[in-house]
Amino acid sequence: MSYAATLPWTLEKLDLSRIDVEKVRHNEDLFLLLCSSSFVESGSDLYTHLLVDHFAGDETLQAWLRDHWEHEEMQHGRALAAYVRHVWPEFDWETGFRNFFAHYGSVCTPDELEPNRGLELAARCVVETGTASLYRALNEVTDEPVLRELTNYIKSDEVRHYKNFYQHFRIYRERDKIGRFSTLRTLLKRLSEIKNEDSDIALRHVFNVRHPDKAHDDAEFRRIAGRAEGLLKKPLPAEMTVKMLLRPLDLPARLNTMLEWPLTRITEKLFLH
Repeated sequence: MSYAATLPWTLEKLDLSRIDVEKVRHNEDLFLLLCSSSFVESGSDLYTHLLVDHFAGDETLQAWLRDHWEHEEMQHGRALAAYVRHVWPEFDWETGFRNFFAHYGSVCTPDELEPNRGLELAARCVVETGTASLYRALNEVTDEPVLRELTNYIKSDEVRHYKNFYQHFRIYRERDKIGRFSTLRTLLKRLSEIKNEDSDIALRHVFNVRHPDKAHDDAEFRRIAGRAEGLLKKPLPAEMTVKMLLRPLDLPARLNTMLEWPLTRITEKLFLH
């Protein structure tokens, strides 16, 4: 069955021949971020299957995960991989992804999910917030037209995915009487883990293939990965990110406003340090 008709955009809409290679090829930091993102997105079917099993009995959510979310995430991976291959054809993408997937598969287990299904949806809101913010930041650090088009497509998809997870969270919150404290605890937990999971594993395997002579040099990996992440410091939409993070708490407007500034500073540190 083809899901192309249900996708908001397709890979065929991207004209890779229009890529202005000289605008991006020299940017090693951008390469690391794009390639690691292509690994994570290309491995998203593994996480989808975990979620589908976790939400057994919720046929509406399962159908959306299988028939829409998985296909859109996998398309993100294909599009990013195609871009990387076009600009950096010397990079062995297949080997890097194969190594990443083997590593990621060993840690992507049901134990990673919140036992409470409503709280897992709150955790998903954190992850979708992070990816939407990442692609918005990537969109702002480049003036290469095809990359701007691609990152805008993906950012829009991630915002829509966030809204869908949030709407399902609201259903579970009301039905299971999930309180603000447990929701906040879950949001903070997932936010603190956001850099220790798939993105860090992906960066590691991009680095290992790109610099095989330094594959066991942890200090050098941290230096190069930190420099790449530093590319996103200025354009990171921290305020937008915090608004998305606070939404599942459904706080009174005044308290929401009071929390935005300190949480914006915390978010910047967690995402970029």
